[in-house]
Amino acid sequence: MPEGPSIVILKELVQDFKGKKVIVTGGNSKIDKDKATGRKVVDFKSWGKHFLICFSDFTIRIHFMLFGSYRINEDRDMSPRLSLEFKNGVLNFYACSVKLVEKPLDEVYDWSIDIMSPDWDGDKALKKLKAQPEMLACDAILNQDIFAGAGNIFKNEVLFRIKVHPLSKIGALPAKKLKELVKETHDYAFDFLEWKKQFVLKKHWLAHTKKTCPRCHIPFIKGNLGKTDRRSFYCSNCQVLYE
Repeated sequence: MPEGPSIVILKELVQDFKGKKVIVTGGNSKIDKDKATGRKVVDFKSWGKHFLICFSDFTIRIHFMLFGSYRINEDRDMSPRLSLEFKNGVLNFYACSVKLVEKPLDEVYDWSIDIMSPDWDGDKALKKLKAQPEMLACDAILNQDIFAGAGNIFKNEVLFRIKVHPLSKIGALPAKKLKELVKETHDYAFDFLEWKKQFVLKKHWLAHTKKTCPRCHIPFIKGNLGKTDRRSFYCSNCQVLYE
């Protein structure tokens, strides 16, 4: 599943289509695709893991789910969920969720919880975390109502950075650690972005998918943890369990 920084990269890659008119729409999505035909794309936006194709009075929302992908000016060996053809190229989206958003985006999205947004509000994230003391750290970072755009890579890397066990309860974390969790989740988003652009993201993973702790040189523990039941990689020695 593409995480927030990957959606920002997509937004940057498609800027040549901004202000251009859709000539042909296609794909097997059940939305009213003809609504976009002959219409000009006024902007591309991202919110969390959502890619937003904006027209003057509606928006097409793309959510890549677990296996979604896109191609710019090329095809895959499968039918697209949505295809938008312009005079200067084509956008194809595969295995994703496609929806029409009829309301103004400011009424739909809270930009202050998007970790990639200039309107990000860390104090709001901190307040939401404090309101859910029983929530596990491994679930907190994946909570899109708090950290829109953060995903499983974030979870493993951030918790390793701040030396917090994924099964720690938010309410048990010292105030300093809770602030670190918020700050590092936001900071990691922009590390992720730069490394992804340079095609070196995996080289910088310290915990995600790794077998050995680089600090303690002992085997990582691997398990599907929390309500989200996502893969966790953590060190039982240097990542403290706060209960």
